[in-house]
Amino acid sequence: MKHKLGRREFMKRAAVAAAIPAGLVAATPVEARTGEPIPTRVFGRTGLKLPILAYGGGALPKQWGSPLSTEERVKLVRYVYDQGIRYFDTAGNYLESQTIMGKGLKGIRDNVCLVTKVETTNPAHVRGAVEKSMRELQTDHLDAILIHGTPGIQQMSVKRAFEIHAELLKLRDEKMVDFIGLSAHGYFDKALALIESDGFDLCMLAFGYIPRGHDQMFSPRMIKLREACLAKAHELKMGIAAMKVVGAGILGGWAPYVVPGYDSESIQQMPGAAIRWALDDKRIDLLVIGMRLRKDVDENIEILAGDVTYTAEDRALLKAYCARAYESDAIKKMKIE
Repeated sequence: MKHKLGRREFMKRAAVAAAIPAGLVAATPVEARTGEPIPTRVFGRTGLKLPILAYGGGALPKQWGSPLSTEERVKLVRYVYDQGIRYFDTAGNYLESQTIMGKGLKGIRDNVCLVTKVETTNPAHVRGAVEKSMRELQTDHLDAILIHGTPGIQQMSVKRAFEIHAELLKLRDEKMVDFIGLSAHGYFDKALALIESDGFDLCMLAFGYIPRGHDQMFSPRMIKLREACLAKAHELKMGIAAMKVVGAGILGGWAPYVVPGYDSESIQQMPGAAIRWALDDKRIDLLVIGMRLRKDVDENIEILAGDVTYTAEDRALLKAYCARAYESDAIKKMKIE
């Protein structure tokens, strides 16, 4: 598997003159329903200038809640692209996500920033895992590969994570991948040790108004460590992607179930408030959000193409709802990390 010579340098140079790098740009400007394009930010040291909304492939598996057929999910991926989104995130353990994404991006793969993750804790298995991901994604190279948070960093020592990193460096040297990163739902003590090494180009961190990761709420200590991760990553000019922006749906589609009977109008406004809260931190380069339906894509683009100023109204809305949500069984059952 050979990477196209000079592709990364070409994309970086094009980023200077375009809102989205050449090769990552639609044929005509893509506008949301407001008539405005999705804002862009430079993705740290990668030099890529990308729309601030990214697609999270965790929304694609049937077992994880997608109501769509395989064909409909393939079409959804292409629809996401057609709306101007250019960063596509998935992982080797996201069930059928990679296969569906590969089909959906067929013919336009070089127009996007394609990112996946390796979750193995065995350095000897890294190459095989990455090659499997590339086959499923129907690509001969990856724009970025992340050491997965969980399973991954959470289940191994920092020393072992660096051994995984060493294997990824070999793949980068072979031009199979451009950039190396890490993902962290929590365990920010380990994440900070990795970030401080300055051996990574990007990171994806759980960063939402509700301080939660995969299946846990954060302790004050972990919130402090997350801030340290953000500060150091920003200092080192790493690309910083935020996940869990809407609390894995607690501030979105799951809100009526978390707090039954809560004001429906307030619930409709909460995803926008949560997104604006995250973007209020200018260190965040893009938001990775899982979107199962076209309407989810449309609604998020409409939010981001409008005024993204975090307001006092947003603050009051989130505070009032979360005061109730934090007392719910859904959140109380999460372990504290």
